[in-house]
Amino acid sequence: MPDQFTFEDDWPELFAPLDAAQRDSVRQALAAGWHAGFVPTREEVENITDYARGVIDMDKYQRRGDALARRIESA
Repeated sequence: MPDQFTFEDDWPELFAPLDAAQRDSVRQALAAGWHAGFVPTREEVENITDYARGVIDMDKYQRRGDALARRIESA
């Protein structure tokens, strides 16, 4: 696990389109997982920022997450 929570610095282009409330929501969701030992990939961060912006609905969010999980399992 990285020593610092730097996802917004790592992928600023994913956070740039978010308003302040969306950014806080995404940060909180990522921080909760990060403190539990989860280190998200860029794809996972993109998925949650797209959902927060309303570009995808919950079904698409879940399909993307499921597809990523299958790819990780088969790797």
